[in-house]
Amino acid sequence: MEKLSQRLAQLPESETIAMSQRSRELREQGYDIINLSLGEPDFPSPQHVKEAAKKAIDDNFTTYPPVPGILELREAIAAKFKRDNNIDYKTSQIVVSTGGKQALANAIYSLIDEGDEIIIPSPYWVSYPAMAQLADGKSVFVYAGIDQDFKISPEQLEEAITEKTKVLLLNSPSNPTGSVYSFEELEGLSKVLERHPNVFVISDEIYEYINYDEKHHSLAEFDSLKDRVVIVNGVSKGFAMTGWRIGYIAAPEWLAAACSRLQGQYTSGANSISQKAALAAIDGPMDYTFKMVEAFRRRKELVVKLAREIPGLKINNPAGAFYLFPNVSAFFGKSYNGKTIENARDMSFYLLEVAHVATVSGTAFGNKNCIRFSYATSDELLEEAMKRIKKALADLA
Repeated sequence: MEKLSQRLAQLPESETIAMSQRSRELREQGYDIINLSLGEPDFPSPQHVKEAAKKAIDDNFTTYPPVPGILELREAIAAKFKRDNNIDYKTSQIVVSTGGKQALANAIYSLIDEGDEIIIPSPYWVSYPAMAQLADGKSVFVYAGIDQDFKISPEQLEEAITEKTKVLLLNSPSNPTGSVYSFEELEGLSKVLERHPNVFVISDEIYEYINYDEKHHSLAEFDSLKDRVVIVNGVSKGFAMTGWRIGYIAAPEWLAAACSRLQGQYTSGANSISQKAALAAIDGPMDYTFKMVEAFRRRKELVVKLAREIPGLKINNPAGAFYLFPNVSAFFGKSYNGKTIENARDMSFYLLEVAHVATVSGTAFGNKNCIRFSYATSDELLEEAMKRIKKALADLA
């Protein structure tokens, strides 16, 4: 007999599953699919990181690590915050987890009780609402369209806060939009939060280093908020270490202790070898990261240029991450071979079937008018993909 818990039975499936399945089917049929749906760097991990992992294995560093992370790594993370962000944290305020997703989940599950409201700016990363649901919280979406560069205003935040609001979940640089909140924009949000001392902030900063326009900023920089901010970060994006599965939080000491206690009950400490690799990344030279970011900058400029040459596409100019999130609503109602494009999901499947380019529908991210391109692939593939997309869109009538 199969009888799932109500918690899992009510959890929605990922919007990307059907797209991934259809992409695989077309590849198996021999079609040349260009994948612009991937959310990870297309670079190998740095050599010194791999060498550190090999040394850890040779040194037999293979026993259970401490639940919140090995001390050397937490010291390096604290030093990184001082070096890169001018924010002071003690090692007791750092918890290392199995990927940024677990770090984020730890913070949400430690703060949210049934009925608590989590303000989530929309568009959002796909897992935010599901995590809120698993915590029995209520997601409150605050919509910011392309005309706002997909960033909420202080006025919108003020309007969304109620007596039940417990957390603002902010992501900058953003997946899926590539938008980055400036210091001035964060300062505006901070003034609202100062008036609501019971609201905490979970700040997802996993794309911190992939930032093209200015220095990265965080709400934790504001003294009035620091004791209410949880920074979520990790090594996956900035160091091309997605498979190593190392994320971390910096938080008020009492909350870090709670996250460590929670983690101790369902995974304990993160992989010991990966922690040594992450230590080498965070404590080592940044040259590799800077070269990778320059490659992403060049690709971003290429994709933006090519997208602006496609009539009907409406785009912003992303300042970080490696995504473009164009508004495709100008094509809704148009058809090709008897198939009408009604929404972003239809558009993503149309581009897959006709242009053989895999994208992700904006519906997965809380925006029904946009689709997400990842430019974490080669210049040649990007040029070919945009050429195919331009032709496929021109064929709609």
